Amino acid sequence: MARAMYDYTKTVLKKVSFNSDLFCKELKKALNRLLPHEINELTIWLKEYTANKPELYVCMSIVRN
Repeated sequence: MARAMYDYTKTVLKKVSFNSDLFCKELKKALNRLLPHEINELTIWLKEYTANKPELYVCMSIVRN
């Protein structure tokens, strides 16, 4: 159960990645819910996941703040 929220967040982000506005909105929600170490893991995952999706690069600035 410890990783349930992290895994759920990744699932949601994958499903809304067709729309950068939705992706940013869900990413903001995730950053409020996840633990600090999960945010670090999510940041690493996001860099890999968005590598071939330039339309989602704008959302990466949310993680850096």
